[in-house]
Amino acid sequence: MKVGLREKLFGVSALLVVVASGAAHLGLARSLDEAADARLEQDAAARLALASLALERSGLPITRAPELDALARELGARAGGRVSMFDPAGRLVGDSVASPREVEELAGPTPEEVGVALASGGPGAARRFSPVVGRELAYVAAPVHMGPALLGAVRVGLAPEPAARVRGGLDRAVFVACVAGLAVAAVLSSLAARLATSGVRDLAVLARRMAGGDLEARARPLGEDDLADLGRSLEQLADGLKSSLRQLVGERDLLSGILTGMREGVLLVDDEGRIALRNPALREMLLSSADDVGKLPIEVVRDPALHELLDQARRARGPAQGEIEVGGLRPRRLLARAEPLAAPPGGVLVVFYDVTDLRRLESMRRDFVANASHELRTPVTSIRSAAETLGTIPPADTGARDRFVGIVERNAERLQQLVEDLLDLSKIESRELALASEPVSVRVVADRVAALHAERALGAGVDLAVDVPVDHPRLRGDARALEQILDNLVGNAIKYCPGGPVTVTARASDDRVFVEVRDRGAGIEARHLDRLFERFYRVDPGRSRDLGGTGLGLAIVKHLAEAMGGSVGVESELGRGTTFTLELPRAELPLPELSTPHPEAVDAA
Repeated sequence: MKVGLREKLFGVSALLVVVASGAAHLGLARSLDEAADARLEQDAAARLALASLALERSGLPITRAPELDALARELGARAGGRVSMFDPAGRLVGDSVASPREVEELAGPTPEEVGVALASGGPGAARRFSPVVGRELAYVAAPVHMGPALLGAVRVGLAPEPAARVRGGLDRAVFVACVAGLAVAAVLSSLAARLATSGVRDLAVLARRMAGGDLEARARPLGEDDLADLGRSLEQLADGLKSSLRQLVGERDLLSGILTGMREGVLLVDDEGRIALRNPALREMLLSSADDVGKLPIEVVRDPALHELLDQARRARGPAQGEIEVGGLRPRRLLARAEPLAAPPGGVLVVFYDVTDLRRLESMRRDFVANASHELRTPVTSIRSAAETLGTIPPADTGARDRFVGIVERNAERLQQLVEDLLDLSKIESRELALASEPVSVRVVADRVAALHAERALGAGVDLAVDVPVDHPRLRGDARALEQILDNLVGNAIKYCPGGPVTVTARASDDRVFVEVRDRGAGIEARHLDRLFERFYRVDPGRSRDLGGTGLGLAIVKHLAEAMGGSVGVESELGRGTTFTLELPRAELPLPELSTPHPEAVDAA
């Protein structure tokens, strides 16, 4: 039940009225009782004096006699109360109310007030219930003398009826005053509540608007009373809340911007072990949905290493670090660092670093070092063996000497070619090779390459042909790079398909130019095609080395094509030959500035 201000004010006022009325009633009743008692005793003493005087003048002895009963009734009627007479021994001998038989029955122990009067020679008083009258009486007794002789005692008893009537009137007056006070309190409390709540209601509405988020609401208080102070305090509170809210929103937006802009994944696990926050980078790493918040980490990352990492961070109350594997459509390798939060509400903060490319590059580096060492070891070993053998050949054996000198020369040439290919590949990957962006005629470059390989093709029985129209659309790129690409592709075709035709063709679309080098050799198995452009990868390692290949030519072709904004692909069928297709931008279209790819873009086994 809601208790309003008016009810509270009325309750306080009513309590004050009741307490004041009760206190006044108690004080007045006590004073009235004391005054009534004093007046009753004075009245009884006066009537006792008259009764004593009348008894002394009557000259009757105070002994049991009908005359005393008649005198007692007469005095009782004059005194307006009960008159009793006692002999010197304190026995009742006459009474204005009791019958003679009752007087005989009451002539027993001496009443207290009569005993005091007979013993002290002065008045005695008492108040008690009288069974003869049937009500409470106030008694006053005094001794009766006849000269020096003590005749007995006389007693007057009066009922306190006037005081009771006055007391009843006082009770009624106090009750009426209390009711009137309560009515006045109700009216005044209602008026006071209306005056007070007129401003309080406005402040309550203002407070509800502020609680609802409207911090621009203002009370505009007037005056210097308490309500005005409260209104000003609410305005100060709203200003403080507005400033704090603005600061919190700014910090939230800043934190959200930082989390959104981070490339590292961020995961916050609360103290119950559920996901409380994660940033978009982590969602992209895990390819997870947007409703991960509230789930268990095991529902998002199916790798026990993450959960062991979280448990380790909680147990040690310190940082923990490890790597986890994420499967799915795009497998990733993530370096995770977990840090427990000391501030409430606790939990564990995990930061993920995508080290997939780093680990792939490390694997590439290891493979490259191993492959390069293996490729370099072969010619170096051959040269060293031939050189040692030359030292043991007799000077007269010129044929053997010439044969081993040829071995040294061939392996030195192969070693030189390998070093040059490594240097070219290094320049391309490190972006040190500057490429031009200009229109290039495919026919001119293809004729130049064909002329370079004409003698070699004739020696291998290969029919080398260039089937490119003179007016073929030009491509945009670097002529030297295009020549190096065609030189590698044509050279490989002549090397691996002796006796068959090798043709260089070209075609164009609206924005691209396609250059093809086609042979009719033995072809390449499909399992090798995806790795054909990797460094040091060979379909037939033994035959490739015998033919002087370094294993880097196609890798150089791929990187040069990508550096000019294009790509290279291969199609092959066993027994029917192989076709390498180079795709480059057409010269008529504006192209971005050419650049070399970052090492991370290199595919590795």
